[in-house]
Amino acid sequence: MLIVGSMIGSGIFIVSAEIARVVASPGLLLLIWLLSGVMTVLAALSYGELSAALPHAGGQYVFLREAYGPMCGFLYGWTLFLVIQSGTIAAVAVAFARYLDVFLPLSRQLFAIELLGRHQAFDLKQLVGVAVIGLLSLVNCFGIRVGANVQNAFTALKVLALVLLVGAGIAYTGGSWNHFRPFLPDQAGVHLIVQQYQRNSAPLLGSGSLVWEYGLLIGVAMIGALFASDAWNNLTFTGGEVRNPQRNLPLALFLGTGLVTLLYVLCNVAYLHVLPIPQISQTDKIAASVARTILGSTGNALISFAILISTFGCLNGLILSGPRVYYAMARDHLFFKTVAKIHPRYHTPVKSLGVQAFWASLLTLSGTYSQLLTYVISAALLFYILTVYGLIRLRKTQPNLSRPYKAIGYPFLPWLYVMMAAAVLASNLIGDPSNSWPGFAIIAIGLPAYFYWKRKYAI
Repeated sequence: MLIVGSMIGSGIFIVSAEIARVVASPGLLLLIWLLSGVMTVLAALSYGELSAALPHAGGQYVFLREAYGPMCGFLYGWTLFLVIQSGTIAAVAVAFARYLDVFLPLSRQLFAIELLGRHQAFDLKQLVGVAVIGLLSLVNCFGIRVGANVQNAFTALKVLALVLLVGAGIAYTGGSWNHFRPFLPDQAGVHLIVQQYQRNSAPLLGSGSLVWEYGLLIGVAMIGALFASDAWNNLTFTGGEVRNPQRNLPLALFLGTGLVTLLYVLCNVAYLHVLPIPQISQTDKIAASVARTILGSTGNALISFAILISTFGCLNGLILSGPRVYYAMARDHLFFKTVAKIHPRYHTPVKSLGVQAFWASLLTLSGTYSQLLTYVISAALLFYILTVYGLIRLRKTQPNLSRPYKAIGYPFLPWLYVMMAAAVLASNLIGDPSNSWPGFAIIAIGLPAYFYWKRKYAI
């Protein structure tokens, strides 16, 4: 429930339109979602071994620390706190408020100020976003069981909503399977797609042969699908609080990512059955457009309500899991000391929850989270690559480590993930440098902080 609830946010309801604008092909749209799902499941199989061998609070932070040393673990945790987790919380909270605006009028500017030479406006949606972050952070202070109950309820509802959307889209009598033709573009079609992207979006740095350019294009398009499939690793952050982690963590990782991959691919099949690819590429909210096509104005209200449920459940999963990483960092003397404190009765990292809520709220009010997230998506992919390769590294450096579960297909499937993810990362560094390289600068900002805490506590 934590994996499915954290993965399914607002991405599947929006991102397909962005991908369609890049690839302009029904077959490639489905292929990108399928490849992204396969990559996610492959990574989850590797994380399963790591989480069973190292079932501690902090999850991926612990994996990187054990594989490469404290600096690598810290840089991941630092980037997670600074942008990846907090920025995603801010983005999902504002998305929740935007869809709540369909039912309650929230599009009202409250006040504006001049801050550091920048005109900063604050509206009601931002305050609602901050309020829901505060509410769910407070709820999760009362024990992981309370947060888990909220997660289970909203995850069940959002999965039901997606299943209904898939069923309605495939059963829609006004749809057509002809929308899937031509399934893949021919060489002339590929040339037109590349030309259109370079004309409407940006010239591809490193352009050369048509095959090379199109490969870069697919790699750039996959980032959106991978981001919509992200946050599955949040389960590992709670490893210290999971019953029978050696069995349950690997099983949950595989089942959760597999289920979401299936739902995402079927959703896109439903989208394509209702609308042809040109119409999909012209809308900003694909799920709302599909629902409106099937049910009229009622469909728009229903899908808005479904997204409300989805974003609320996603937000709870993100808020529940992230503080376990900062708690683990503080316990290793690599973060603020107070963050390592837990509540004496509920045994939750309340200080960590508070610090995360404060920073995510600032990002929500600042409005900078969207660009920051764009910058760190590629950087986050680098940490996934390092973690999966860390499995291979730990097999050599710590051969006697207890491994109750061993990754299926080792070493071939871990290496397959590393190569696929490296190809996507390289495509973005070459094809979309303005939105990918700044993420590594954000990571580098963590180096002075690491040496500060290292010197302070004389590690």
